[in-house]
Amino acid sequence: MEAVEINAGEFYLRQLRADDRIDDRVALVGGGFLPDLDAAGAHIAERARQWDADESCSWAVCDQLTGTAVGEITLTRGGELSCWTTPGSRGKGIATHATAAVLRFGFGFLDLRSVTARPPDAAARRVAEKCGFTAGGPRGVWTRLR
Repeated sequence: MEAVEINAGEFYLRQLRADDRIDDRVALVGGGFLPDLDAAGAHIAERARQWDADESCSWAVCDQLTGTAVGEITLTRGGELSCWTTPGSRGKGIATHATAAVLRFGFGFLDLRSVTARPPDAAARRVAEKCGFTAGGPRGVWTRLR
């Protein structure tokens, strides 16, 4: 599948990039998600491969005005969602906006019947609750039905 951009109001979601115009590797490393620029470059290449192979959709969560990546969100074709934001961007509703936009994409464009997530901490569980996920699955799995 070709990568799709999503307008999520204050933020927009676009494919992760590391080229002569945009370099999301800095956000991936600065957010504590990956240890160094080489690992971040490999991650971006793998995310592009997953788009091409129709395995999963992933986006850099970007500030609408500057285009700066402040996180990443991923939705697999099997309906598993994950999201993170950089430390300086947390507590501002960014993950909630991004998650809501990706849920609309998953239920509308991908025609998923449910989406699952494994919120790793209290903040992620609050995002899941705000976006309509319910707890109760095995090993911390939360589910949102269409």
